[in-house]
Amino acid sequence: MSDSKPDPKLKTALELGPVLAFFVAYLWLKDRTFTIAGTDYDGFIVVTAMFIPVMVAATGALWWLTGHLSRMQVVTVVLIVVFGGLSVWLNDERFFKMKPTLIYLIFGGVLGAGLLQGKSYLRLVMESMVPLRDEGWMILTRRVTAFFFALALANELVWRTMSTEAWVYFKTFGLTAALFLFFIFQGKLFQTYGIEDDDTAS
Repeated sequence: MSDSKPDPKLKTALELGPVLAFFVAYLWLKDRTFTIAGTDYDGFIVVTAMFIPVMVAATGALWWLTGHLSRMQVVTVVLIVVFGGLSVWLNDERFFKMKPTLIYLIFGGVLGAGLLQGKSYLRLVMESMVPLRDEGWMILTRRVTAFFFALALANELVWRTMSTEAWVYFKTFGLTAALFLFFIFQGKLFQTYGIEDDDTAS
């Protein structure tokens, strides 16, 4: 493990690179069929098989560079291995498409369990990036919890009712854009409950 602070560009590349590589590889191979050991696999399954070791390697590199991984990163890579592996093994793309649903349900469920105890588990993950007062953390956690459940529902609707290609676009760009826009719209909350406001006022 490296004790030095990693290059932000390299860290971003390791986090986003595998997803973008999956997207590009899918566009390249989506219309092809590969016969392996007498079984036909479409491009989506083959790309999924390639994506799993790439994601594991990228996550391992992140751990080596930063010295730690968030629980979200660990859960994500485990589910990719399990459900991606099931899709490849059973030659059934549905398992991999379910993966985002399970990720968001797990995270939403964990945050929801914390809220029932009067706690913000989101604070444990994001406090160093977004310093807020206690009330702000509880409001943000409730919103993020509801948002995760909404994303889980959206993923289910897309993969069950639309084409594989539409789902790949949704997974690569739609979910990412939704997360970005969600936090953009939390600007008022950050201003109202930000700790910096207290420091300025005192």
